[in-house]
Amino acid sequence: MKQGEIKVETIRTIRELRRKLAPHRQSGRSIGFMPTLGYMHEGHLSLIRRARKENDIAVISIFVNPLQFGPNEDFDRYPRDMERDLRLAQEAGVDFAFVPDVREMYPEPVKTTVKVSGITDRLCGASRPGHFEGVATVVLKLLLIVGPDRAYFGMKDAQQVAVIEQMVKDLNVPVAIVPCPTLRESDGLAMSSRNVYLSPEERRQAVVLNQALQEAAAAAAAGRTDAGYLRSLVAGRIAAAPLADPEYVEVLSYPSLEPLEGRAQPGTRIIIAVAVRFGKTRLIDNTILEIR
Repeated sequence: MKQGEIKVETIRTIRELRRKLAPHRQSGRSIGFMPTLGYMHEGHLSLIRRARKENDIAVISIFVNPLQFGPNEDFDRYPRDMERDLRLAQEAGVDFAFVPDVREMYPEPVKTTVKVSGITDRLCGASRPGHFEGVATVVLKLLLIVGPDRAYFGMKDAQQVAVIEQMVKDLNVPVAIVPCPTLRESDGLAMSSRNVYLSPEERRQAVVLNQALQEAAAAAAAGRTDAGYLRSLVAGRIAAAPLADPEYVEVLSYPSLEPLEGRAQPGTRIIIAVAVRFGKTRLIDNTILEIR
């Protein structure tokens, strides 16, 4: 292979991907899959490496899904660099990269969508109407197209993981959903394709998200498990960053995402989740705690 040559097999149509995967599936080889919006970073690559380690065949998709972007969101300016993504995918061990265009995924106006009730009513579901309907619809389509044994998702978007796990359970989709830990930069900022939007000063201040969550986790470990206290602690810490514009700070049960009032009881699992804007850039982060 010549230096710089991309060897990962790039497939643009549903028919061709199914044709390529069929003999592997028929021979009993396991398939691991990771859907992405592209513009990959180390967080994506860690999921790909895990898929590569745990399966015989590793597949990714690169598709910026218009259904999950609202009318005033960043679909058009979402960062894209296909050549870079394919090179990184190759280095991480991907066998097949499915890179459809919008017409391939949605050849006609969409009349059937997937709505997961309850857990989509809060957090990003409340502030981004229709977002998780778009996510659930495209993920179900991709799972049906690829037919993987395992599909890998990062816990940075823990609500998305909860939505997909519920969908797969309710619809009896024959795939194991594998949640993977959030990867962070050396200063604690959760890795995200949108981090490239941040100005140097916004980037410096954005570390307050993880700092606030870690302070709350330490408080909970010390026995301060009152939901109101934890919410105020995180909100106050974020407010200390002048450029931070919080969209929400929530303390909920996980994965049901039911509101918590008073003290979280021992044996319960909670999520402390935040969405904060720095300029035009919207960042999310969370920590999930087992209350003891």
